[in-house]
This record gives sequence, structure tokens and C-alpha cells, in this order.
Amino acid sequence: MDKLQIQGGAPLEGEVRISGAKNATLPILAGALLADDPVVVANVPHLKDVTTTVELLGRMGATVTIDERMRIEVDGSTVKECFAPYELVKTMRASILVLGPLIARFGRADISLPGGCAIGARPVNIHIAGLQAMGADITIEGGYIRARERCSRTRGHRPGELSDRHGRQNPGRRHG
Repeated sequence: MDKLQIQGGAPLEGEVRISGAKNATLPILAGALLADDPVVVANVPHLKDVTTTVELLGRMGATVTIDERMRIEVDGSTVKECFAPYELVKTMRASILVLGPLIARFGRADISLPGGCAIGARPVNIHIAGLQAMGADITIEGGYIRARERCSRTRGHRPGELSDRHGRQNPGRRHG
């Protein structure tokens, strides 16, 4: 189809509810792991990656509630596990986003190498390089990224060349 032609003549009116963006929601949900108090995210899109992220946070021990309007509350103060299993994150590339917050808050993380990306393989090396530059000790073993805090610089931020959208989001800073 080369064009879409609409004929009418009457003005359009009404209301349309626009949902939030997945690529904004996922880093915010991961970032909730850094907060000492519950974080509320509203206008969340009802998508598989969001559902998987909520399940991942819940499995880690975060208290997560969702209301009928897709308003999500995450309490990261209850997290007990710093582990993201393959069977849960295999379909979602954005699972890498919990790596930085877990290292910053708990000093450790074991995250399965992320899976599914509809536009093809995209490496996680930018995430790893950014976190290593801040002092994290990271190895990849058996399909898992194993990260440990090596020095206090992991809790800060050193700007660098980060070309991947999620890579710019991951090496963040925990304030507090």
C-alpha cells in the first residue's frame, strides 16, 4: 500500500487513552531496585516485557502490586535474590537492566544472558564495559553474567562512550 486515503468531511472528536512507552517503563522498573521506599509507575503499557519484568522483580523478592489501570508499585527494599534465571528472561533483552541496580545496591548479581530481540542479536558488552569501568568484577560463565562489586566506584558514575540505548541507562548512580 502506497498511501492511505481518508474521506470524510466531519471533524473528529473524542478521547484516546495513550499508554506509556515500554522503553521508558522497563528502566524505571529496574531502577526501583535502588529506592529505599516504594516506587509507583503509572500509565504502564500492558506488554509481555513489562509482565516479565514484574515477574522477575517479584522472584527477586521485591513486593510488586499492579492495579486495574496498570499502575505498578515496586518496593525493592524486600529483595532477597540477586539472580535472574534463564527460563524467565530468555524472551526479553531488557533483563540486562537489573544488572546495574543490583550491583549498586547489593554488590552482586547473577543475570542470565538476555534473550529475544525481534531486530536481531544485540550485544551486552556496552553494559559490561560500563559497569567494569565503575569497578565491577564481571565474568560470563555458563550463560550467566556474574557481577561482583570490587570497589566503591561501582556506586558512582564515570561517563564514557555508550552507544546502546540500554547501555546508557545501566551504568547509573545510586543516590543515597
